Amino acid sequence: MKNFNIINPAVNKDIRASQAAAGDTEEVMALLVRTAQWLQSKGSMQWSELLEGKDVHGMAQSILDGNVFVFKNKENKIVGVVMLPQKASAWDLELWGDDLGEAIYLHRLAIDRNTAGKNLGADILDWVTNGISFNGKSVIRLDCIASNESLNRFYSGAGFTFRGTSESGFNIYDKPKQ
Repeated sequence: MKNFNIINPAVNKDIRASQAAAGDTEEVMALLVRTAQWLQSKGSMQWSELLEGKDVHGMAQSILDGNVFVFKNKENKIVGVVMLPQKASAWDLELWGDDLGEAIYLHRLAIDRNTAGKNLGADILDWVTNGISFNGKSVIRLDCIASNESLNRFYSGAGFTFRGTSESGFNIYDKPKQ
């Protein structure tokens, strides 16, 4: 059952959004691994489990469940991905303490490093806010490691409101859907 509507598939003039299909799984996972490698090269251990072949966020299953959206360039290559589950996971409940049923939970936003510096990350966040609607959902929630200052600036600069820091060291943010 489809409980979302892509209002505008254009993320920007060069990138289009679509729901990920099972056939996208290998390309999505490769993008996530490359992102984890890049993070490691910057001294971060974020997503390091991907380098060991572990998918703790269950991306492959989330694709099958319809919770993943990909962003493809004009050559039909995936240059970005985001997971948008409509139900709180155990991790989300640990961070937020509740699930009001009205939230979308944003996880695993990643962009191909070859497209970095072109505002694709900000364009994807804008698309999540304005380019897609979910039945009965009025807020987007996300988390990021508190120690990553640039990532925290990125989310607050995109209009997400800081809601606190969890005991496990993650900052939580939310933003109303438009």
